[in-house]
Amino acid sequence: MAPNLNHSNLGQVVSVRGSVVDIRFENHLPPIYSLLRTGQESQIAIEVLAQLDTHRVRGIALTPTQGLARGMVVEDTGGPLMAPVGKGILARMFDVFGNSIDREPEPTEIQYRSVHRAPPSLARRSTKSEIFETGIKIIDVLLPLERGGKAGLFGGAGVGKTVLLTEMIHNMIGHHQGVSIFCGIGERCREGEELYREMKEAGVLPNMGMVFGQMNEPPGSRFRVGHAALTMAEYFRDDEHRDVLLLIDNIFRFIQAGSEVSGLMGQMPSRLGYQPTMGTELSRLEERIANTDSGAITSIQAVYVPADDFTDPAAVHTFSHLSASIVLSRKRASEGLYPAIDPLQSNSKMATPGTIDERHYRIAQEVRRTLAQYAELKDIIAMLGLEQLSMTDRKVVARARRLERFLTQPFFTTEQFSGLKGQLVSRKDALDGCERILRDEFKDYPEHALYMIGKIEDAQDQARSDKPPV
Repeated sequence: MAPNLNHSNLGQVVSVRGSVVDIRFENHLPPIYSLLRTGQESQIAIEVLAQLDTHRVRGIALTPTQGLARGMVVEDTGGPLMAPVGKGILARMFDVFGNSIDREPEPTEIQYRSVHRAPPSLARRSTKSEIFETGIKIIDVLLPLERGGKAGLFGGAGVGKTVLLTEMIHNMIGHHQGVSIFCGIGERCREGEELYREMKEAGVLPNMGMVFGQMNEPPGSRFRVGHAALTMAEYFRDDEHRDVLLLIDNIFRFIQAGSEVSGLMGQMPSRLGYQPTMGTELSRLEERIANTDSGAITSIQAVYVPADDFTDPAAVHTFSHLSASIVLSRKRASEGLYPAIDPLQSNSKMATPGTIDERHYRIAQEVRRTLAQYAELKDIIAMLGLEQLSMTDRKVVARARRLERFLTQPFFTTEQFSGLKGQLVSRKDALDGCERILRDEFKDYPEHALYMIGKIEDAQDQARSDKPPV
């Protein structure tokens, strides 16, 4: 819903180049980020991004520009793009303009706020470091997430970023009495529909709001949908003092949309064709995600890595904002080790003795060391075979292979595909399991007994059944 149109400030379209529109105003120029409307029933929305001279502004269309022609009248709405906030957005799905797209009646109990907001001041930020449990063993043991922090799920296409995000929503809404906001930036439309249906069936929709800017929408719309979702999240943090889980799928599409906007606006591209302002644009979005004295916005973001190249500027810039980087590996996915997280490439700044307790730190380091030793021995095993290793090395390999299998987990969101019942495992149970494997308590168990189980006690039942899981 647009603010009241200010009919005193009318302009005229002077040129249209794809999504870029130049407009001439005779009275006064609208400020940067003003929202302009034109077309039949004002259905074409344009955001001002540059003032060219005393009478002309250049804007980027947030809607398709079919039917837009030179000479058409443009109305200045008198304000920026607005996002809906309030309790009424929960259990609903919106587009970038705050229109509901779930075929339900228009929401009530909402107000509108500008999507362009400043990050919280340093004085308001909280300096406490707290662990945010996810119920996923490999994350809670090796890569603990921070409450009010930002975690990135890095991976190429098809390695399980969206599945992991969906599982986290499922686990967290049930256990943290907070609010979740899901933001789909430039993703497939079926993913939005599936997520909505799954969340409804799981009964977690009443504490969740969704905002989508699909792949087929213009770059201007995809570029602003993240800001709209953040404005919704900030309302729950600042006005209602609740903890918010903000899930973004996919932050790379935000950078990609910014690159398209930049190219359309005629800016000179920088390294690998990305926009010269990529760092600033990403910081404007990321710095608003923060832990304050009134509540916390914890963000988990999927990051598509182009061609699995982690030196790509989009991946490098995103890394710099995160407190935890969860790297998904195509090799582990091909081996059936789900979630396909590479424990040696992933890291978290929370995995320090000052934040997690001494025992947790010791077990995590021992698990990492064992897996790293196994990675080094793989070449020798491939060339000479397991028999050529010393007894000590053989024990390391046996422990590492059992740890790898224990750190897999059946997900609630994949029950219908895998036929395995989803498991939520507490951090204590996950640590106990790793510690017992490191002490060789399970050296006589077949490896498959530890694959796709929850707690370590489930291995006994799996071993009795004496057949590998499907």
